[in-house]
Amino acid sequence: QVQLVESGGGLVQAGGSLRLSCVASGRTFSSYAMNWFRQGPGKEREYVAGINWSGRSTYYADFVKGRFTISRDNAKNTVYLQMNSLKPEDTAVYYCAAGPVGGHSSMDYWGKGTLVTVSS
Repeated sequence: QVQLVESGGGLVQAGGSLRLSCVASGRTFSSYAMNWFRQGPGKEREYVAGINWSGRSTYYADFVKGRFTISRDNAKNTVYLQMNSLKPEDTAVYYCAAGPVGGHSSMDYWGKGTLVTVSS
């Protein structure tokens, strides 16, 4: 069993930055690929980024390429999402999830999310 807890969300102006963190409980964190999803107001959940177990391979949705960076620290059981050049359309609840990279398969575990609000 893995429990995921996100943090780092908040209110930021357009063009600003935030770093989200997702801390995992359990000893098997390093064996999981990790992902970030988001769900904006009135929108369906969408895939944002993923990272393999070692951190050597990453994957991004087109709309965040060049602005967001996913990373992980297996010693701290933590995955990060550095978000730069934020836009109002990035406003969403951001969720981390353990499971195959790419968002095409079911995730094994989900966090409860952290809210990011980008003002114009």
